[in-house]
Amino acid sequence: MKRFEWLYHFLGSKKFTLSLFAVLCVFLIPRTLIKTEDIYLGRWGSIIFGFMGLNLVLCTVQRIKTLTKTVIVIHSGILMIFAGVVISSFGYVATVNIYEGTKVDKVYRWDIKKNVPLGVDLMVKKVNVQYYPVDVKVGVLRGQEKFGLFTLKTGESFQLEQYTVKVDALELLPLEKLDLSVFNREHLVGTADTLGENTLPADFPFEFKLVAYKNTSLKRLWVDLRLSRGSEVVIEGTSEVNHPLTWGEFSFYHTKADIDKYGLLFAGIQITNDPGIPYVYTGFVVTGIGSLMFLFKRLYGYR
Repeated sequence: MKRFEWLYHFLGSKKFTLSLFAVLCVFLIPRTLIKTEDIYLGRWGSIIFGFMGLNLVLCTVQRIKTLTKTVIVIHSGILMIFAGVVISSFGYVATVNIYEGTKVDKVYRWDIKKNVPLGVDLMVKKVNVQYYPVDVKVGVLRGQEKFGLFTLKTGESFQLEQYTVKVDALELLPLEKLDLSVFNREHLVGTADTLGENTLPADFPFEFKLVAYKNTSLKRLWVDLRLSRGSEVVIEGTSEVNHPLTWGEFSFYHTKADIDKYGLLFAGIQITNDPGIPYVYTGFVVTGIGSLMFLFKRLYGYR
């Protein structure tokens, strides 16, 4: 009985709290120095945070008569955060490369090191690359003859007889080209690119070529994604490095865009499954409310 009582008080003591923080530091420091695809803490991390939660519960119970409502609220919020961390350890990180315009239904999980079904079809509709304005040279042909050469920045326009031609964007993946819009006064005649694709009238006399461009500076890189089950679209949206597409417990991050040895464009997608996020966010809210209560108590003497 005395051993049980000693264990009960030790598990709720400050000594045990400090010991757990020391163990947590020893556990986390190597993970900050070693590159890993697994962003979750795993079994040992769950055990550490589980004991931290137990320590806080016993600490609260043993001192419940002396604790203010404010402290109890803060403790409750921190317990929710610990619970969320433990629940998150049951999540995972997966990755997949998808060619533009195609879809996959399996992803590679790094924790178990094998391909698993995603549960939906994941499609990369389009890879979008945006550069800061860059100097370009646009060649204009009339039939087979050279008509003119224009030097300007992307986003600017040049005059071509009665037409105004705007250089909308430079694309480098998978092929180098310029996207252009052609206006007659303020009326949009059509669009064209320097590879020959266009929506211009059949009798439009000019053709455009990308002659040269200066070094580019990447402004934004993102993909248009679609999740579907058969013919049913579950969700559509965009994804980029710090702004994933979110669906339920899944977050879809765009990690890279490149071309393979055959010149085909693909995007790298990272999928994270984190079931603990709602608990962590709720815990932060509760802890924040408790902190505000504590602040008002200190400022105005509320109990």
